[in-house]
Amino acid sequence: MGERSDAIMFKTTGSKLLLPVSEYLGFPLDQVNFIACQLFGLAVAFWFRLYLKPSHFKPLVRHTVATLLGVTFLVFCFGWYATHILAIVVAIYVIILKADINHVHRYSMVTAMGYLTVCQVSRVFIFNYGVLSTDFSGPLMMVTQRITTLVFQLHDGMCKKSEQLTSEQKLMAIRERPSLIEYLSYNLNFLSILVGPCSNYRDYIDFIEGRHISRRLKQHSGSCNGHNGYDKTPDLSPLNAVCRKLLVCCGCMLTFLIVTRSLPIKYNVEPDFVNNAHFLTRLTYAFFSIQAARPKFYFAWTLADAVNNAAGYGFLGIDENGKPSWDLVSNLNIVGIETATSFKTFIDNWNIRTGVWLKTVCYDRAPKHRLALTFILSALWHGVYPGYYFTFLTAIPITMAARAIRKRVRHHFLNSKGLKLGYDIVTWAATQLAICYTVMPFLLLSIDQTLTYYRSMYFHVHILSILAVITLHGKHKPKDASSVSTKSPPPVSSSSSSSPDLCQPVPCNNNHKNA
Repeated sequence: MGERSDAIMFKTTGSKLLLPVSEYLGFPLDQVNFIACQLFGLAVAFWFRLYLKPSHFKPLVRHTVATLLGVTFLVFCFGWYATHILAIVVAIYVIILKADINHVHRYSMVTAMGYLTVCQVSRVFIFNYGVLSTDFSGPLMMVTQRITTLVFQLHDGMCKKSEQLTSEQKLMAIRERPSLIEYLSYNLNFLSILVGPCSNYRDYIDFIEGRHISRRLKQHSGSCNGHNGYDKTPDLSPLNAVCRKLLVCCGCMLTFLIVTRSLPIKYNVEPDFVNNAHFLTRLTYAFFSIQAARPKFYFAWTLADAVNNAAGYGFLGIDENGKPSWDLVSNLNIVGIETATSFKTFIDNWNIRTGVWLKTVCYDRAPKHRLALTFILSALWHGVYPGYYFTFLTAIPITMAARAIRKRVRHHFLNSKGLKLGYDIVTWAATQLAICYTVMPFLLLSIDQTLTYYRSMYFHVHILSILAVITLHGKHKPKDASSVSTKSPPPVSSSSSSSPDLCQPVPCNNNHKNA
């Protein structure tokens, strides 16, 4: 739901069937097509779960229907641009079949990321920083995640010994090459083709073959002896979860229509505003414009989550209250984002499945420099707009400063509830302002607009972060127990919490409270 000129607003390489709707609503046609496909997909997902049951139809039928619907969505939304997604999917399958299994993960990773990068470069240089009237990069990015997840898990299952794998890698390892229909269904299914999220191949196959819920309940009951706050099989219908997530979508859409469109990001770098507005006015507008930019992401990701749940996919386990949790493929925790009191907490609750992917294919496997390589992969995956790299580079001193403050300062505020509350309020405000400052280039994209914004902010967050790191670097680490217990783990490794042991209480995703 971006800001684009009227000249390209109603153009698309996809279907023009909904052009009258687009013109009437004043929404870009590609976005109308996207929403129409997702809403149609939601209806089909209920049909898929209730009629196309695994007990009534063979996996081949379910795979075929899911794939054909996904390809139809691609063609409807992107027209001939859909060939980019189909081409890389076919190319990687050829590599899986023909390449040495010991190196298939490397060949596939280079091919998939290379093709994605070429397409991203074309957006910047060929289209001169403009967003294509039909932007196919989102589905291509998600397909890249699924392809690389599959090939690394295939390499784990066919090339590595059990003792070489982590417990999570053992659980998700693939022991044989997937058939063509299984591969196409995993990568092109209608549930996740447009906006994701990425999930594990074995979870998806379990869903198609009807083992998704029963296997997780069996793991839960077998490892925990059935004791986790319930003594009977709960109602495992996803209807309540779907309804809650659709309410969140409605709230996000209303917020977009009422608030977001009245606070355009580009206004932060308008010459008149930059030159004439007071610093605090500019800071306040930047804060609220970034806050207002989030609902479009909340909407897209939550709707995608609801579509998966409606089809019966996404069961995570039983929570501490004995209720089923349908957050296996949830991509965000809105409450966690809006109440984050640290940079790390914010990141852990934003684009969760991408964090899991980065951990799966890079962080857990890099022999050294794991964090740096993970950030580089994340940057390349997002694209080649300079603004993306300003965001990642800016995040480095902020992350270092946040860690230093937490280690050297936080323990002084833990002995009093009042002081702890005050500390949490201050760190919440600081985190939200730092996030605003950091992600602004991500939305502005270009170098000149990014530098205009940072100059208008006097580079204050950069300066304060570096000063904090320098000032606190020489101080001794506190040795009391409270300081030890508050030590934060590496930011990327925390993503493993998205795939918890089912023996542990499943954390509730309280996104519905934000609706």
